[in-house]
Amino acid sequence: MNRRRLLASLPAVFVTSSLAAADSKLRVAIIGHTGRGSYGHGLDTMWLKIPTVEIAAVADADEKGLAGELKKLGVSKGFADYKAMLSETKPDLVAIGPRHIDQHRDMLLAAIQAGAKGVYIEKPFCRSLEEVDEVIAAADKAGTKIAIAHRNRYHPALPVVAKLIQDGVIGRVLEMRGRGKEDTRGGSLDLWVLGCHIFNLATFFGGAPQACSATVLQAGNPVTKADVKEGDEGIGSLAGNEVHARFELAGGMPLFFDSIQSAGTKEAGFGLQIIGTKGIIDFRIDKEPVAHLCTGSPFDPAAKEPRKWVPITTAGVDKAEPIADLGKKLSSHEAAGLDLIAAIQEKRAPLCNAAQGRETIEMISAIFESHRLNGQRVAFPLKTRVNPLTLL
Repeated sequence: MNRRRLLASLPAVFVTSSLAAADSKLRVAIIGHTGRGSYGHGLDTMWLKIPTVEIAAVADADEKGLAGELKKLGVSKGFADYKAMLSETKPDLVAIGPRHIDQHRDMLLAAIQAGAKGVYIEKPFCRSLEEVDEVIAAADKAGTKIAIAHRNRYHPALPVVAKLIQDGVIGRVLEMRGRGKEDTRGGSLDLWVLGCHIFNLATFFGGAPQACSATVLQAGNPVTKADVKEGDEGIGSLAGNEVHARFELAGGMPLFFDSIQSAGTKEAGFGLQIIGTKGIIDFRIDKEPVAHLCTGSPFDPAAKEPRKWVPITTAGVDKAEPIADLGKKLSSHEAAGLDLIAAIQEKRAPLCNAAQGRETIEMISAIFESHRLNGQRVAFPLKTRVNPLTLL
């Protein structure tokens, strides 16, 4: 990866001191829903950290929640109906915070129809490929930029890691392995809520998914129609407390994803490992440093020298991180918000855009589609655009 491509991969906040000056601040409208996904992981407060914007209004169907939010953000204009807010305020940017994704499609379409230049939305993107396709078609027609809140995708260490892999630091890459948190949500809910983070990282390094084969189990048995119920967080039809999947990626390496309910790992497995003949690169989701390197063959338990894990920062392997408050800029979504604004100004796609959001939803759907077809290898793009569990 050359320097020009590396710099192009970094969020604007990390390569320039400020964005291009504007005649006036961009106006942000925030959509939340207290008790039904609320405001995600800080998709409301993120805008307080960006000086080139101002919060114009907040919408929340919960009266007490709205009052609390207005006080927290220091905003005077509140709405119970987000459509009324969008119609009246005509914002430049819209933040869609609720984690319950059964609301995402309607909120996205309303923001696009209101003329928003950009939308920042909590993950996962939507409930089905059918919904994603509709939203992306509308956004493309209107010219609206959509950015997804996969915070790790905005991490400036990612292109550094990509260069290390290209330079052969871990030898020939053999495979990638990802796991969810594997707590009480383990299995299909873990796949939906947290697996999307893993997939978004994996495709950055391995390329677009080409095919998938998978098995979904409930209490050790293959999931059947009788196991399907309404899932938490507005996901829709859901089943399975154990997931095992294998993806073929464009870069040639396989990606494995697994999640088992209450596996006993206490979230230690939540992340992605890139395994090569001469070492392993490990990513811990939403942690800082995000990546660590362990050199040496992963298949030699009797190695003469003990192997150790060392951090990978934006400065390189086992070097101090030169970017002040990097973790805070990422966890607060400040980097993502600045990148969305830069994408609008520069007429480019955000670093984590709608196409990537669709990719993660397609990978999730492919697992259920393969299971529905008795573990059959399914190719991308998927022909089935609805939730495959509804077809069992």
